Amino acid sequence: MAPTLTQVAERAGVSLSTASRAFSAPERIGPETLARIIAVADEIGYAASSPARSAGSRVATTVAVVVPDIGHTVFGSFVKSAQAQGWHRRQTIVLTDTDGDPDREREVIGELEGRVDALVVCAPRLPAEDIVQLAGETPLVLVNRFSDQCDCVVADSEDGIRQAVDYLVALGHSHIAYVQGSPQSWSNARRVSAVEESCRMRGVSLDVLGWQQETLAGGHAAAASVIATGATAVMTHNDPMAIGVMNGVRAMGFSVPEQLSVIGIDDSPLAELSHPALTSISVPMAKAGVVSSDLVFQRALDRAAAPREIHLPTQLVVRGSAGPATDRDSATIRRSTR
Repeated sequence: MAPTLTQVAERAGVSLSTASRAFSAPERIGPETLARIIAVADEIGYAASSPARSAGSRVATTVAVVVPDIGHTVFGSFVKSAQAQGWHRRQTIVLTDTDGDPDREREVIGELEGRVDALVVCAPRLPAEDIVQLAGETPLVLVNRFSDQCDCVVADSEDGIRQAVDYLVALGHSHIAYVQGSPQSWSNARRVSAVEESCRMRGVSLDVLGWQQETLAGGHAAAASVIATGATAVMTHNDPMAIGVMNGVRAMGFSVPEQLSVIGIDDSPLAELSHPALTSISVPMAKAGVVSSDLVFQRALDRAAAPREIHLPTQLVVRGSAGPATDRDSATIRRSTR
């Protein structure tokens, strides 16, 4: 038997008439009561016959999600989770890929403003103040970008990077290289600062290399520069770049992890498929998709609430691409005598 409105009312602790108004005239109910009724309805699977399924579908029916590269599995995971969470509230997700181009991002957000009920902008290339201005009165959630003027979801990459540096130090590494991503990436700047601070605190020599495209090709192009530093370990801005570095150093005759340990960031599905499997810092982008969808819903219920800032943890995931530090010449001799 399908769940009934009476069951919703009983579980939410409200009268039947109040539960009914949540779906027919939600503006007549306080935001806390409305949120409780909608949460119960979602929990038991109640679907109203009225087109106004919920307050979420009434005031945030269409949500635009803007990402820099849907081809990257991390952003695919984010969008899939946001869409699944939004579906429970009968929201329609409009997806836009900016190809990491700040000019395109500016144009897209400007065109979407006023045409959708809410905006979720993930890993933006534009400054936060520009995005807030472009969004106007449209409720806005930023993912992996700070602003005190809108709701934000941020992964705490500093902790995962600290874990990675500690792990490399425990393996005997004293010289690390870091391959940057796009100079327009806010996450890139934070990650560079985090690895610099962690290495400084542990007395580790660090070479921060110039930026590369955040792709396999970008990592492959950086491989020679990594080897030239003399570092015994390298971290990269994301997983595709890390795998590109592994491919590049192998093409040059070096082995991973015997002569170079490699650590990526994101812990994307690619990490387990690479050879050797990639040690990576897990960034919970699927969780970020769920949280951003929840923030959109809550903002629609109470637009006057103070902006919220949600932090998500990161975690080092150890696999086969990082090993004990060894002298490259001795490692080459050992390999040639096997």
